[in-house]
Amino acid sequence: MISRLSTTLACIGLATLSLFTSDLFAAGRPNVILILTDDQGSVDAHCYGATDLVTPALDQLAKEGTRFTQFYAAAPVCSPSRAGFLTGRVPQRAGVPGNVSSSHGHGGMPAEQVTIAEMFQQSGYRTAHVGKWHLGYDEETMPNSQGFDYSFGHMGGCIDNYSHFFYWHGPNRHDLWKNGEEIFRDGQFFPDLMVDEAKTFIQTEDDRPFFMYWAINVPHYPLQATEKWRKVYANLESPRDKYAAFVSTMDEKIGELLRYLDEQNLREETIIVYQSDHGHSTETRAFGGGGSAGPYRGAKFSLYEGGIRVPAIISWPGQLPEGAVRDQLATGCDWYPTILDLCGIPQPEHQLDGKSLTNLIRSEEAASPHDVFHWQQRDQWAVRKGNWKLIANPRDTSLPQEEQPNAPIEDRVLYDLSKDIGEQHNLVFQHADLVRELEQLHNSWSAELAGDKN
Repeated sequence: MISRLSTTLACIGLATLSLFTSDLFAAGRPNVILILTDDQGSVDAHCYGATDLVTPALDQLAKEGTRFTQFYAAAPVCSPSRAGFLTGRVPQRAGVPGNVSSSHGHGGMPAEQVTIAEMFQQSGYRTAHVGKWHLGYDEETMPNSQGFDYSFGHMGGCIDNYSHFFYWHGPNRHDLWKNGEEIFRDGQFFPDLMVDEAKTFIQTEDDRPFFMYWAINVPHYPLQATEKWRKVYANLESPRDKYAAFVSTMDEKIGELLRYLDEQNLREETIIVYQSDHGHSTETRAFGGGGSAGPYRGAKFSLYEGGIRVPAIISWPGQLPEGAVRDQLATGCDWYPTILDLCGIPQPEHQLDGKSLTNLIRSEEAASPHDVFHWQQRDQWAVRKGNWKLIANPRDTSLPQEEQPNAPIEDRVLYDLSKDIGEQHNLVFQHADLVRELEQLHNSWSAELAGDKN
């Protein structure tokens, strides 16, 4: 009996010591907010060249930080891109090769995956998820089991922003949750709720630094902009008018969050990362388009540039370059090791596919940390090596959904992105040796993933 009591007391003592030391470990470290937007086109912000869009918050973030021009999502669809963002691993290694179910009771990203939130949680940070999840919808795979102390938002792919129901096929399903419990906020605009929840989490009396994943569900359909912005864009052609109004609604909410940080004197103590999860949608539910890939070909679901090249910015005033632009290749998997670096948290022992961008952010002369990068989306796959990009079974989703071909355009396409950013001139037959080299790189990558048990 005495032995059992001693063991219990020892365990309590070790747990208390662990909590104490983790609090010390976190002391003085910056806060972190990861902002992930949803279905935002490659160039759909004024700071990325969209002259018809009003995006002062994103423009200010770029002015106060470092903006990337050759930044890639880990996938051209929601769930796998988010898995890459949160695990630092390509979606296939993270166990999320495609979109997961939006139905309650279904799993998603395997629980053994170590999210960036878990790394921060173990290092003494308080952690929160606010917004969209779409990485699992059962107890084991919802946010509170994936490193988040606090969670508020919807678990599936999209919701109506006022009723918070998921509209797709079959019966409509309510989808709004707080720390694993279903809640109702009938008639309240979800982007406003996301701002309120973020403020509530930030302003707690807990003085530990915070890590927040703010996964705003905009401008994903349904395109439910506020009246203020519908009026601003009333003269734009449809569907650009609907999409533009929702982008500016999104930007306004981001601006509200940034102003709150300023009001709380937290802006210089907070690292902010912003990225879109992939290219714009041309689905029927998005009125066939509205977003823009600018000079790039493709959109959501495509491994052409317009499906995976996304806007991305990092800002930490007084600590990282401001008003800077980086043209080197970087990816959504890279935030994981980068943010750990900047916060002084040791890298995990398990394998990451992301590489730290710290040197690249600090110096425009630094090279991209990636010699080669890979993507896979169902039967499509792509390899990028230097300026060369090979796509197998490519699908061009630039046109509205009902006008897209049902089959891949060609078996293989090869582009030199330094000369053909619009991916219009297939060089497969001029560079057969290079095609074979890139195919071998893909085959080796696939074999390595198949053998990965970590």
